[in-house]
Amino acid sequence: MKNAASLSMRPLLLVVAIVGLNLRPFITAVGPLAEDIRTGTGLGLQGMSLLTMVPMILMGVVAFLGPALQSALGARRLILAALAVLGMGSLLRFYSASGWQLVGTAAVIGLGVAIIQAVFPGVIKRIFPTRVAAVMGLYSSMLMGGGALGAKAAPIVAGAIGSWHAGLAWLVLPAAIALLLASIYLPADGGRASGRNVTAHFLRRPRVWLLMACFGLVNGGYSSAVAWLSPYYQAQGWTSAATGNLLAVMAVSQAISALVLPSCIGREGDRRIWLWLTMISQAAGFAGLAFWPQLAPFGWAAMVGAGLGGCFALSLVVALDHLSDAGHAGALSALMQGGGFLIAAVPPWIVAVLHDLTGGFRAGWLLHLASVIIVIALTYRLAPHTYERAFPATEEASPDASSDPRQYGR
Repeated sequence: MKNAASLSMRPLLLVVAIVGLNLRPFITAVGPLAEDIRTGTGLGLQGMSLLTMVPMILMGVVAFLGPALQSALGARRLILAALAVLGMGSLLRFYSASGWQLVGTAAVIGLGVAIIQAVFPGVIKRIFPTRVAAVMGLYSSMLMGGGALGAKAAPIVAGAIGSWHAGLAWLVLPAAIALLLASIYLPADGGRASGRNVTAHFLRRPRVWLLMACFGLVNGGYSSAVAWLSPYYQAQGWTSAATGNLLAVMAVSQAISALVLPSCIGREGDRRIWLWLTMISQAAGFAGLAFWPQLAPFGWAAMVGAGLGGCFALSLVVALDHLSDAGHAGALSALMQGGGFLIAAVPPWIVAVLHDLTGGFRAGWLLHLASVIIVIALTYRLAPHTYERAFPATEEASPDASSDPRQYGR
């Protein structure tokens, strides 16, 4: 029976993997092609930052709506529709003639990605209740691996076909595969929670805002790295293919860290020591980029990537750990990502402004070094014994009950 159950889970694990693979390459494909895109569309640095900023804003806004959307439409239907939107946005990039059209496609793709990210963690907790950490590690690692795929493949496809449009638009293919597999294997929804009430209730909890701040400050480092790491080294004489390799190394390091760390931490326990290790890795990488960029560029990229990937996966696990109910845990994860991605959307633009003011990217890397130090301090408050105080068991059982949030711990 155990072997039969294991076999029945394999198609679902494949769906988790292929869906995750589609959530980042549309962002990481831009950096290696940045000069060609700027030449073809006339976008400046701040305009280019919108190709990362706009999807991140959508990831944030839609995540707040995720529980209510899931309550109204169901997770399976939302995921299938989002994959279709993602694929359509990728295809439209082949026909984008101006910078604003390209930003529009980023918004379309970002909308699809935002819906998936808001809904999928709760689906994973429902389908794999005893293997949440391991499956979230798979999902996160494939998400990061998709980033490596986008960075590496974009200049290759663009060079082979002779068009940067093709380097972006070919991502319609993995989106179509994900849509096909999800339509076949993704199971029907369980009971639908009262998403709107859960969202409003959770937003009164101080812990939700703490999780948002930690997630956002860390992922701001990711959004800046994918936007500006390639232009940073292209300004120092690197080719687009070489900087694509650099981004790919960062993304592969993310994927490995996101896969390995959740399997090391066990089903329960204190996640903070592991989170601190990931942030030390990020801090070392950003310091290297700021002060010694030519000393070990692939090493700095790998350190930043390993820290970002591990922190992303562990942050999702920590959010899901807070609540035993899959629907409520998924809503908490969606809200953490919502506020977090709204925060993470801003740094690429700030780094572009700092570049215009200082003539380089060092100030931007130092900004993210400071952000990591802040999150190291904030993470101290995420001890497991505080989970029940942050979300009392009686409240979880009846989230619509009116109560004074000040009586609970944070």
